[in-house]
Amino acid sequence: MKLLVTFSRKGGREPVIARTVKETGVLINVERANIDSMAGEVLVDVPDTDADLVCRKMRETGASVRILEESVLRDVDECIDCGACISICPQDVFSFDGEWRLVLDGSRCVLCGKCIPACPHHALSLLS
Repeated sequence: MKLLVTFSRKGGREPVIARTVKETGVLINVERANIDSMAGEVLVDVPDTDADLVCRKMRETGASVRILEESVLRDVDECIDCGACISICPQDVFSFDGEWRLVLDGSRCVLCGKCIPACPHHALSLLS
């Protein structure tokens, strides 16, 4: 399960992910991170069975945790199955099926957003 974790560094430099791994024993896969001296946003992947435990432990450190049910969204009425998103995506989220229709595997998405400007019909968006 993908979790979007945000935290502020104003209260100190608490190692949110390291502490959570240590205290829960759950291995956390960091898929994307944007951290500076003031705050951070990290996209992590954890086993579905451990998501509640990980969320609770991270929130105890003061982090905000959002469970992502979906990642990139596709407006099927606007999408023309052109495949412009396929070549730009670094995670192979997009592909064609046997009938050349666009298929989206959201579990692979790391919310990089590269597909958004690549879509000529503006059919793709990220979660808000």
